[in-house]
Amino acid sequence: MDAAELFVFADAARDNGEYATAESAYRALATNPDGELRAEARFRLAMMLHDKLGRTREAAVLLRRILDDKPDASRVRIELARMQTALGNIRAAERELRAAQASGLPPEVERLVQFYASSLNAQRPHGFSAEVALAPDTNINRATKSNTLGTIIGDFDLSEDAREKSGIGLSTRAQMWGRLPVTSDLELRGEVNGSGDFYHRGDFDDYALGVEAGPLWRSGRDTLALSAVVQWRWFGGDPYTYTYGAEASFRHPIGPRSQLRVDAASFRSDDRINNLRDTDRYSVAFGLDRAFSSQFGGGARITGQRSVARDPGYSTTSGSISTYVFREFGGLTLVGSAGYSHLEADERIFLYPERRVDERLNLDISSTLRGLEVGTFAPILGLSYERNWSSIEIYDYRRLAAKVGVTAAF
Repeated sequence: MDAAELFVFADAARDNGEYATAESAYRALATNPDGELRAEARFRLAMMLHDKLGRTREAAVLLRRILDDKPDASRVRIELARMQTALGNIRAAERELRAAQASGLPPEVERLVQFYASSLNAQRPHGFSAEVALAPDTNINRATKSNTLGTIIGDFDLSEDAREKSGIGLSTRAQMWGRLPVTSDLELRGEVNGSGDFYHRGDFDDYALGVEAGPLWRSGRDTLALSAVVQWRWFGGDPYTYTYGAEASFRHPIGPRSQLRVDAASFRSDDRINNLRDTDRYSVAFGLDRAFSSQFGGGARITGQRSVARDPGYSTTSGSISTYVFREFGGLTLVGSAGYSHLEADERIFLYPERRVDERLNLDISSTLRGLEVGTFAPILGLSYERNWSSIEIYDYRRLAAKVGVTAAF
């Protein structure tokens, strides 16, 4: 059979419920040297896997491969947004819809996009994602290089563990979530998330476990989510902090390509090492995301935070601004980000000669190599630089860290 006849055979098998036969035929067509035929076979296979067999994750991978070759294929991007929604990846779905609209759509397709954008609650009831990577780091404890710490009574010698340490660790991230629809505009959501950096010597292991739960309301295209949050953090195997509180997040589309985000939070943090650092934290952030084209987008965020500790020397006020851009190059997604923050303490800690004032710079670049996917996982590479200038020597540090690992593709 030629390609046209094989398409007819595959479609007939699909329509008759012979999905295994249809899948074999579509996969054979997906190896055709003609790019148009290959894309069409992947598209039809993806639609069958999602609509008929519930294999949404595999279907999303196939659509992503089409977009690697044809980034302006708006129909493919819209269907990918639908599948991202079914997988619970709401932010990714919104990004795909903005990218589709940035490439220009005919009126009838624009209406379809608006329908999907207002129906992002058609999600599956639960989901899971994970990331594992090797992480070489020049400063795993974010400590100073100095051998001494200046105080009002002279210089103190710092122990080896209090100074900058380099190492290669295992960086892990995982998230499990679920949802319970209450009405068409209201649902209850819950999430358990964990992260950790582990090293050969357990002295600098840093890991955390968090639980979040609360309602999410939709009104037209706007969403408002409220969550109660509890988090435990350990450092070096010992309890470090216990944090609890609440946060709110509001999202509002601004035209077809942009979205405004407003986040606010209030937390109480119990420091298990030093009671003087027990803190009430309040923060608010404003962000804007925009798709400039079907392959290029970015955003910016401004954040303000107030921390009130038992000891005024640990009470701080800070503000930050950050920006990011992403660009797709075939089977590669490249993301770059930069951030700057300023922090000031209320008062001088008794031993230190000055009140703490920090200026911090963060630079990150990361990539997902979708062209090297294995199943639904893809390799990731990352490089980050962090520099903190501080009036207090012990807080003055710099670090350069890399990441090489795998993450769920969707």
